[in-house]
Amino acid sequence: MKNKLFIILATITISSIITKVTETFSIESNLTFAMIKPDAVQTKNDDKIIDIIKQHGFEIMAMKKTHLTQKEAENFYSVHKNKSFFCTLITFVISDPVIGMALKKENAIQDWRKLMGATDPKKALTGTIRKLFGTNITENAVHGSDSWQTAQQEISQFFPNLSANFKEKINFNKKKEQQYV
Repeated sequence: MKNKLFIILATITISSIITKVTETFSIESNLTFAMIKPDAVQTKNDDKIIDIIKQHGFEIMAMKKTHLTQKEAENFYSVHKNKSFFCTLITFVISDPVIGMALKKENAIQDWRKLMGATDPKKALTGTIRKLFGTNITENAVHGSDSWQTAQQEISQFFPNLSANFKEKINFNKKKEQQYV
């Protein structure tokens, strides 16, 4: 009887842990950061891009139009700091306003990257945002996070309050998960 009870309790505990891990993963995989770059804002394609985003099932959790300072842009693109195109990219991204967005959808990061298309608009698939609105590798209309860690950093840069809420949810799930261990 004790062994059966132990197995039942162990099964309930493992099931609870899996549920909490799944909830945490769900939060992570369902959010991404997107940015409409200065070229698309300047040519007034931002509304068209936002419509495409919505048509593809993304929910815009937060959106902000801002003119990045050089320091903000350098921080945002710090991952590219040692690359040859860094200065050109920074000059471009501070040239006009950008529109930052926190997007929500199941598999948000992968789906957003697919919708954006290849970095080089000439190589992007027909129907992708970069194919429709991009000009070259730098002026390619949109930016998107490549991972949950990057999305978290980018969301926190543009939307500190929203980022704190997501972190709270994730930390809450992790605390609950630890209760079952």
